[in-house]
Amino acid sequence: MSAIGPITDADRDRIRKEGQPLYGHYDQPVDRESAYEKLKNRTAARTAGAPAPAPEAQRGPGTTTSGIGDTLSGILFGTTGPRGGHHEGLLDSAAKSAARAMGSNVGRAIIRGALGSILGGRSR
Repeated sequence: MSAIGPITDADRDRIRKEGQPLYGHYDQPVDRESAYEKLKNRTAARTAGAPAPAPEAQRGPGTTTSGIGDTLSGILFGTTGPRGGHHEGLLDSAAKSAARAMGSNVGRAIIRGALGSILGGRSR
């Protein structure tokens, strides 16, 4: 049986009581601590004992925070972008290139040997 329009409070209570195992379970609002709040509290607890970083004007002339050292490190080892994307560095791309070249040479030698033995290559 269906009805058009909102139901009365008495009908709503009757329907809730028919589902007795869950009756009243969802009536209590629960405000759990969100993941953001947990991380924020954990960070605040960790940084409470740590000294605050010095502003740029108070640092010595020999210290670099995001200067040449970070740039060189980013070029050699790669960087991670703000959304987690990885940009490979020179060492990553050189290692990948060497592995590809070695793999293709080994694959080529295996294919030549297999085809040579099947097709009866020339003897040396």
